[in-house]
Amino acid sequence: MTARRPTSTAHPRIAIAHDYLTQRGGAERVVLSLARAFPDAEIHTLFYAPDQTYPEFRDMRIRTSGLKSIGPFRRDPRIALPLLAAASSRMRIDADVVIASSSGWAHAFPTAGRKIVYCHSPARWLYLPEDYLGDAGRLDPKRLLLSVLTPALKIWDRRAAMTAHRYLANSSVVRERIRRVYRIDAPTLFPPFSPAVAEGEQEPIPELAGWAGADGTAGGHFLVVSRLQPYKHVDRVIEAFGGLPDERLLVIGKGPEKERLVELAGENVRLVEGLSDAQMRWAYGNARALVAASHEDFGLTPLEAGAHGVPTIALRAGGYLDTVEEGVNGLFFEEPTAEAIREAVHRFDENPPEERTRIIDRAARFSEEHFVDALRIEAGRMSGVSA
Repeated sequence: MTARRPTSTAHPRIAIAHDYLTQRGGAERVVLSLARAFPDAEIHTLFYAPDQTYPEFRDMRIRTSGLKSIGPFRRDPRIALPLLAAASSRMRIDADVVIASSSGWAHAFPTAGRKIVYCHSPARWLYLPEDYLGDAGRLDPKRLLLSVLTPALKIWDRRAAMTAHRYLANSSVVRERIRRVYRIDAPTLFPPFSPAVAEGEQEPIPELAGWAGADGTAGGHFLVVSRLQPYKHVDRVIEAFGGLPDERLLVIGKGPEKERLVELAGENVRLVEGLSDAQMRWAYGNARALVAASHEDFGLTPLEAGAHGVPTIALRAGGYLDTVEEGVNGLFFEEPTAEAIREAVHRFDENPPEERTRIIDRAARFSEEHFVDALRIEAGRMSGVSA
């Protein structure tokens, strides 16, 4: 991984790259943290859909690819898969240091200077295809297309990884994945939870009036915050609560599974999306516990819940091993099945964590301040200027 080192200046030009800004998720919140760390940085991304992602991006300088004018691609970038490698290879960025927040595309953006890749995961569709495809059948068009594209995309992807000057992993499991896929040893820098979710006034969610209390202000629900993708196992959580009629489950998220999950949900389950930060604070702050059932690369939502003193019931796997400490801020179940989740809820009911201060202190270890300081140091090293 060698390339020309840019000439040092007193004020190195920093740019931010991200795959695409078309949804509200943990990776997009990381980009907001990057933008707060480097407020003068331009953001480079394949697609930007202002109405689909966080409103804070409207005030930032964002440059997109030539595919941006195709509406269906903005709504669901996955359908543009055959075109994205070529589009990424043309996203040249003129800056001294580029910080690329990547799950498969931004790490390939060509740069005039040095590139730091903050990796959320090597591309799932290449290296964890079953997670990406979910229950897609043998003849499903997505599966057939991916089988055709994968050999060439793996070659392209590994070459793209070699253009980076520094790789950082967002969790222990991603660090191991990067080592296995790219043969790169990437130090771990945990992402922060968003201060926008943790701090400020709360606003009840109108759709929950009557279900969450007559005035919509009562809490006591269990909570899922997740993209509605097959590998997130939200269906298993809903199935679990089908056998817990006295408990209530609130699911916050959007994605291709939405219609199926709505049909699966019983009277004690509600699905909502597009909430404001104040409504997210209400959802977290009034929850009994967060339920996290997917194989996550990093367990961010337990930190967001923990900032409110709310514990997590989590799958013992992946990034949750970094953020959930049994007996301190939550408990684990061993497999993503409705039976295991239901049993974990019963255990939680019998012995819930009661020390909210310990839960909040645990979350505070993953502050945005620590994350920002670490990245400024990395950018300073790359540019030859002290942070």
